[in-house]
Amino acid sequence: MVKFFGKTNGKVDDKGRIVLPAIYRDAMSRSGEQDPTMVIKKSVQGDCLNLYTLEEWSLRSDKVLEGLDPELNPEHARFWSKFNDDVFYVVPDGKLARLNIPSELLSQTGITKEVVFAGVGYKIEIWAKERREAVLMTDETFQSTAARLSEK
Repeated sequence: MVKFFGKTNGKVDDKGRIVLPAIYRDAMSRSGEQDPTMVIKKSVQGDCLNLYTLEEWSLRSDKVLEGLDPELNPEHARFWSKFNDDVFYVVPDGKLARLNIPSELLSQTGITKEVVFAGVGYKIEIWAKERREAVLMTDETFQSTAARLSEK
């Protein structure tokens, strides 16, 4: 299983493509990831894109589905449909490892030119640079949250 860590900057080209940073390509290679297919979707929790390996997406979406019964529960069915809206398969192209990002995802997240890639373990978050800076915790909040969470 691939684990992604670290952050790096990137740019969106005029065709809506971004280059998958080398640190993440290397992580995939080291983990033995064979299938270059990835899944990208808008985050449920913020104005960023989530990029998963196909294997990780399958695990995560199956976990969400476990708690639902979309066949018999209309609310679950509507949630499951919305959860799967705007889910796209992307495959890095050739040597440059460019990803074609659907224009609707770029507009939904305010991504125009400069992006920040943030590896958060099981996925990569892709943010419009200014939006990520606006939602990050302050150092003080991070420290107090760490202390509170460590009490468990």
